[in-house]
Amino acid sequence: MRSRRILVVLGTRPEAIKLFPVIRALSARRELSVRTCVTGQHRGLLDQVLAIADLVPDIDLDLMAAGQSLDELTARMVVALGRVMDAERPDLVIVQGDTTTAFVGALTAHYRGIHVGHVEAGLRSGNLWHPCPEEANRRMIGRIVQHHWAATDSAAAALIAETTDPATIHVTGNTVIDALHWMRDRIAATPSLAAGLDPIVERIAGRRMVLVTTHRRENFGEGMASIAMAIRRIAERDDVAVLFPMHPNPQVTGPMDALLSNAPNIIITAPLDYPHFVRALALAHIVLTDSGGVQEEAPAFGKPVLVMRETTERPEGIAAGTARLVGTDADRIVAAVTDLMDDKAAYARMARAHSPFGDGHAAARIADLVVAALQVIEGNDTRGCGGAA
Repeated sequence: MRSRRILVVLGTRPEAIKLFPVIRALSARRELSVRTCVTGQHRGLLDQVLAIADLVPDIDLDLMAAGQSLDELTARMVVALGRVMDAERPDLVIVQGDTTTAFVGALTAHYRGIHVGHVEAGLRSGNLWHPCPEEANRRMIGRIVQHHWAATDSAAAALIAETTDPATIHVTGNTVIDALHWMRDRIAATPSLAAGLDPIVERIAGRRMVLVTTHRRENFGEGMASIAMAIRRIAERDDVAVLFPMHPNPQVTGPMDALLSNAPNIIITAPLDYPHFVRALALAHIVLTDSGGVQEEAPAFGKPVLVMRETTERPEGIAAGTARLVGTDADRIVAAVTDLMDDKAAYARMARAHSPFGDGHAAARIADLVVAALQVIEGNDTRGCGGAA
């Protein structure tokens, strides 16, 4: 019997972090031939993770261009990934999450009748515009794929509520926990991987660190300016140091530079590579973020997460008490941080090393599900759209 060909499509740093454990698990299966295609939707950030995970893409489309719109990126990606699908002719395509890369990867496979497995299926905020375009992407992906690998029971329930066939849904845990455990162990064995934080650790000695990440498109403009004001006010405390790895998007750097340049107790860095971010997360006292992935990672280290959004597609963290929605209002953010800084009982309630997102074995479960899916595909006549437009 020939090896069954799996094509894993990814393009951003979060996808790389969440998919490298899957790629490793699949590559260990002798009956599978695993190929990887990167779109380059994030460039430097993506390459950092691939290098650390010792992954060399089989296909690199390098599609990102400075200043291009989502329209332009999507259009270029449809054509490029369509050509990849035709050349590779995979038995199964795997996408992850809710990026433009994931959506277009699923779409171009769908056009050709190729089965798609969706890692981290079923995330829903309930608001089509928050986050944008991620909420729309994941809803559209959910309607055209055949294999839904949900991280949690809540995500599976969201898919069932949309009339998705329950037989196609499997709860696996989130692969980000697999990646986090793997990276933590590597840093423990080789501290030099994250030694670049040593000067920062010395600089903030004796103070509690607030780790900040922000980049969400729906927070651009007034929201980002309000977040900047909150960070500045938080850093006025003598017992606090803020570590802010700043996203390079001008919509972030503009308001942040205007309010935070030379502010005391604030350390602004370039985006951290994965080992340094994992170490920073372990060192943090509180995490302040509008990221989705950080909401999953921080609870595994027992770090309270204050989410600078009005909605979240990860309600498990809220339900478990490890995360709290605080929006972008500066007063509300400052009040939430102050509460955790000054109320030991409030902090203790959130700072529990409990992750509702997985046990670190999601990738192995997904590899088993891929093998099972290929058996279904073997007898399934899926023709695709075919023909000319």
